[in-house]
Amino acid sequence: MEGVGSFGAGRAGGAFDPVAFIKQPQTILRILSWIFSIVVFGSIVNEGYINSGSEKLYCIFNKNDDACSYGITIGVMAFFASIFFFVLDIYFPQISSVKDRKRAVLLEMGFSGFWTFLWFVGFCFLANQWQRTSPKELPLNQGADAARAAVAFSFFSILTWGYLCLLSLDRFKHVAFVEDTQKLFPPPPPSSPVLA
Repeated sequence: MEGVGSFGAGRAGGAFDPVAFIKQPQTILRILSWIFSIVVFGSIVNEGYINSGSEKLYCIFNKNDDACSYGITIGVMAFFASIFFFVLDIYFPQISSVKDRKRAVLLEMGFSGFWTFLWFVGFCFLANQWQRTSPKELPLNQGADAARAAVAFSFFSILTWGYLCLLSLDRFKHVAFVEDTQKLFPPPPPSSPVLA
């Protein structure tokens, strides 16, 4: 484990290697989560509302505005959260304090776990409302592809955020180990040169 610091990151102050950073599983999953959130809220915003014979727009998911609002809300929030945690991953090796690294990993683990749950609720809600939507409510199958995309990418988001939570848990185990090691084996005091 030579050259590895706490929480799976390199020693604080090390040089940033963009190629190695992009190849990390958490970075790939973070980018996928970001893309999936764009697909979910983008498809609902663009084609998730129809007006069938009236001026009022109705949500494509069984005319339930709560379904569209929920999908848009968790999609937009996941979009910004993905950006935030991506930036945190970039600056993570620069955090020198083990306690601060521990807090960052706990924040990521808690948020990823909670967001996995919210995506699960969103997937179930959108799939249920889409199942209840009758073909008569969609003239010429308008917006059907966007609704199916929102449901499918909500499911994919469950997988990516869940795996990010598991990676954070693994990272947390490494941090706790380093913190315990530092308590048990404090660094030796600097020795003064012996004059002969």
